[in-house]
Amino acid sequence: MGAGKTKRMPRAVREQQMLDAAVSVFGRRGYMAASMDEIAELAGVSKPLVYLYLNSKDDLFSACIGREARALTEAVRAGVRPGLSADGQLWSGLRAFFDHTARHLDAWRMLHLHARTHGERFAAEVAAMREEIVAFVTQLIAAAARGAHRDPHLPEGEVAGLAEALVGAAESLADWAGATEGVTAKQAAATLMNFAWAGLGDLMAGRPWSPPEGSGPVQDAEPVPDAEPVAQAAG
Repeated sequence: MGAGKTKRMPRAVREQQMLDAAVSVFGRRGYMAASMDEIAELAGVSKPLVYLYLNSKDDLFSACIGREARALTEAVRAGVRPGLSADGQLWSGLRAFFDHTARHLDAWRMLHLHARTHGERFAAEVAAMREEIVAFVTQLIAAAARGAHRDPHLPEGEVAGLAEALVGAAESLADWAGATEGVTAKQAAATLMNFAWAGLGDLMAGRPWSPPEGSGPVQDAEPVPDAEPVAQAAG
């Protein structure tokens, strides 16, 4: 008797299976060290089938970046509930971010560590994801300021800067949490919340930090002239 026929799988399902395998390999090995043979084997398909579905290694990497970037931004947006207080919204957004990156560590490493360093095309795709998250956090901070003050005085540039700082801190902390045994997503989110809200809370309450009186920019010290050459004693 001949071998039994393999059950056909819908193309969309098979493609997601390939992307799952690719994200795992790219996240653990990086783009250059990732092997299409390993990806095909992990997906349970032949290497020619991977090329048939996704054309090339570059296109496969790009498809992985696009899928995982969308998943992360959607998770953060879905995690924030509009009816919460300002700190509640920030907390829920941070929990959603750290929960997602902890559950999809290979995807996070692929996005944050590998895609940024392998060519302008891939770095631009990750930068677009980051800009979307920064814009969303900017809206959260601006809305919190409006809720705290009837006539808020936070300049638009300052709000954008706070969002950039917060997202940058979250990215670094996600890397740290992923590499540190025993750190949970909740602990990582609480660490950043304690770090950020101490300042943001005062800012929303109209108590911004100000530099001490008379503490202008540090002036560069006057250059010290080279020492005069020691005159040689007369013979």
